[in-house]
Formats: sequence, C-alpha cells, structure tokens
Amino acid sequence: MSPPPVETIYKEHHNWLRGWLYQKVGCDQRAADLAQDTFVRLLQVQYKQTDFTPEQPRAYLRTVANGLVIDYFRRRSLENAYQDAVAHMPELTMISEEERLLIWQTLDQLDALLNRLSKRVRTIFLLSQLEGLTYQQIADQQGVSLRTVKRDMQQAYVHCLTLLW
Repeated sequence: MSPPPVETIYKEHHNWLRGWLYQKVGCDQRAADLAQDTFVRLLQVQYKQTDFTPEQPRAYLRTVANGLVIDYFRRRSLENAYQDAVAHMPELTMISEEERLLIWQTLDQLDALLNRLSKRVRTIFLLSQLEGLTYQQIADQQGVSLRTVKRDMQQAYVHCLTLLW
C-alpha cells in the first residue's frame, strides 16, 4: 500500500496538528499559521522529491512543526530582547521604523548565523564577543583547554567570514 498524498494527509491530520501546536504556543492563530507552514514545508519537500510522501504522517508533521515552534520561540525571544533594549534607550536616540526594521533583519540574520555553530563554539564566541572575557577566562569558566578556546574561536570567525561572502 502506498503512502497517502499530501491532500489526504492535510484532510486527515490538519486539525490534529493544529491542536498539537496550540498546546505548544497557546495561541490559536499562531497554531494555525504554524500548521500551514508545516504543510508548506511538506509540499516543498515533495516538489523537490516527487516520489516523497511520509510513511508516518503524524510523526513527520510533528517533527517539522516542532522545528517551526523552536524557530518561533527563538525569534520571539530575540524580539523581546530587542524591544526591551529599545524601551530603555533615551528618547533622543529613538530610531525610525525603517532603522528598526533594518536592525531587526540584521539581528535575525545574526541569530541564524550563530545557530549554525555548535553549542560550545557559539557559547565561547559569545563569551568573548559579548562578555569581553579573555580566552583564558573562557577556558576556566567552560572547563576546556586554552587551545580548545582558540580553535573554537577560529572556527567561529571562519564560519562568520564564510557566510559574509
């Protein structure tokens, strides 16, 4: 028996997926948006691989949707941090909506770039760049060798430069 087509998967599992997403995000409209995005991803995969249809639709949908939920909460956290920083700015330094959009897009790109690094490399890079810790302080704090910190920083720099070009 062959797997069901996307239309059938949508009809049979959309309401279930939307309910599952609602439990994760607590907002019906956001759950609906994420459910639609999940099916769009399924269609995109099927477009690239014409013979692809998941054998276990709910497991596949849950996996894709969970990734979208993680992205949603990461973006929301970043937005909240940005809004908090802007709220604490003196009024003379308030920025225009265009500038806000540019800053937001840059922050989103930076977040995506950093999330491509392994957790340890990302942590070491952020401790150096944001906290201003020396490589030795990072090594002591993270319980790794100074050589590991240097290698991870080099990896982070190469990663950043590669993505900039």
